[in-house]
Amino acid sequence: MRPCRLGWALVLAILPAITRSNVIERDQQPSPVYDAKRTSGGLHLPILRRTVPDLKRKFKRSANTGAIGLGDFQDVTYNVLIQVGGTDLPVVLDTGSSDLWVLSTSCQGSCLASKVPLYPLTTFHSANLDANLVYGDSLTGTHATGPIGCDLISLAGLGAQDQYFAAINDTNTSVVETGSAGIFGLGFPINSVLWTDVFTSQHHSPLMHRDVTPTDMNSRFPDHLKNLVARWSPKNNFSTAAILNPSMIPKRQMAGTSELLSSFAAIGPLIPRLVAQGQLASPMFTVALQRDSIQIGGNEGMLSIGELPPSVKSENLTWVPVRGYPPDQGGLMPPPDAPKEVYPIAWEIPLDEVYFDGVKLPRSQLSSPAISLSALIDTGNSLIRGPPDVISHIQTMLGGPHFACSPPHTLSFQIGGRLFPVDPRDFVNQVRSGDVDTCAANIAPTDVPIAGGSGYLYSWNLGDPFLKSVLAAFHYGSLARPSQDPPRIGLLSTVDPNAGKQLCDDKHMAEEEHTDYPYVVEPAPSSLLPAKGTGIGGVPLASPPSVTQSGVSPPNGGLSNQANGVSEGARISSSIWTALAGFVVWTAWRVIG
Repeated sequence: MRPCRLGWALVLAILPAITRSNVIERDQQPSPVYDAKRTSGGLHLPILRRTVPDLKRKFKRSANTGAIGLGDFQDVTYNVLIQVGGTDLPVVLDTGSSDLWVLSTSCQGSCLASKVPLYPLTTFHSANLDANLVYGDSLTGTHATGPIGCDLISLAGLGAQDQYFAAINDTNTSVVETGSAGIFGLGFPINSVLWTDVFTSQHHSPLMHRDVTPTDMNSRFPDHLKNLVARWSPKNNFSTAAILNPSMIPKRQMAGTSELLSSFAAIGPLIPRLVAQGQLASPMFTVALQRDSIQIGGNEGMLSIGELPPSVKSENLTWVPVRGYPPDQGGLMPPPDAPKEVYPIAWEIPLDEVYFDGVKLPRSQLSSPAISLSALIDTGNSLIRGPPDVISHIQTMLGGPHFACSPPHTLSFQIGGRLFPVDPRDFVNQVRSGDVDTCAANIAPTDVPIAGGSGYLYSWNLGDPFLKSVLAAFHYGSLARPSQDPPRIGLLSTVDPNAGKQLCDDKHMAEEEHTDYPYVVEPAPSSLLPAKGTGIGGVPLASPPSVTQSGVSPPNGGLSNQANGVSEGARISSSIWTALAGFVVWTAWRVIG
């Protein structure tokens, strides 16, 4: 085992024993189950509905929708509960990938110590294929492997029989450390590794096998918990094989494109499969992410499938097209009867400009000016990633990688002619315990696109810090004929105009109370709880945390309940134990890291 692996293994081992003086744990009592809610656009159901009603017959509708709440691990990953063969599993919501995989009871390694539920394999129907997923960066080499098969999958009361997924039996990923049992990709079918494997097996097709390639790590905290969260999906490369052997690219552009497109309804990823079958009121899903660190609150964490939240109007969103990739850029060959079709690969949209503290940032000099500026909208990314030279320019403006938490800073992206700022509370994170004045930015460099290469063309990856500041609607449109119903993304900014002042107030309160910034670790709820209310554009607001009291309050009273919108039932630990635990972690970093 390499020294860096040993160091972080020690840190992760002692993390569960550390309860900082301002950590809030949500009440673990089962969430109440609410009746189905009928709307003009569909039906919203709790996720743990055991039987899927025939909505077409019951409500005389041609489609149905569902809505569920999201769990949150310190704003690093966002989970939803998905039912696989009767077992409810929390999986990471990831718009940057297209595959579903879950940890099975046959899993070894880190799974043996996992406290998350595992898929029992009792109803698993093997496809006699193996998934070999690797991710992380060149130093970590983390992996997840296991058989591909099918079972009944249910999400928010929407079910699909014989849905393909991977039952992972060997992994060294830290996914279990975030309370997750797998990954739920929401991307386009053409970006699915499992769909590629199954289609190739069933049709003996020359379709190129697209392995998930190693990419950079994805962590929210630059100094601590650094390697906790990995990138779940390929980044800027379609496949390592295509780079090493460009002659393989035309194999993707096979003659039987119509057959390929028709397969989505039978063997495609879950949500695109429901779209291809016409099972949704609208071919879309909507994501809102809550804030569970710095100042707890913000948008209600919610995934809606088949329509917008009932209180949100489509005309209030800024809609922009998803980038299509023609064949000469590695995209799908159009069918003979529609030679002008251009198909999307990922949730990638155009950017007009990028601003920092009101100043327009220069374009990257590391990629060709012929490549238009664009960004991937990615819930599976816990940071905002951009060109290395632009990220370096931002850090220079900040005065270095570490800087004062206030005054607040604003990173904004101009999309569709409108500015979408990142909430200042989501732009920064506390570097070390006991110091609420020193912060780091939730930004990191990423690979730059290459003109004429085989990779994606986006320069920016807008992850959770951006997505906590918006409501994002992902419209698949027509999977077979994008020209008839183009894929698009709609954005609605939800940043409070007083966000900067609230960050300063929160910092001041934490200094007076001698506490760190608070955060919440919230498991994925089993149903969608009533919202606190609605905010900008009708977006539902997060309800106050439901907490229980345990332990000893620190001398200065602990967390300021009024400032952070939480009840007095916070679970608080002794500041002495906090300091001791922090010293142990710091010592481990210095000696081993």
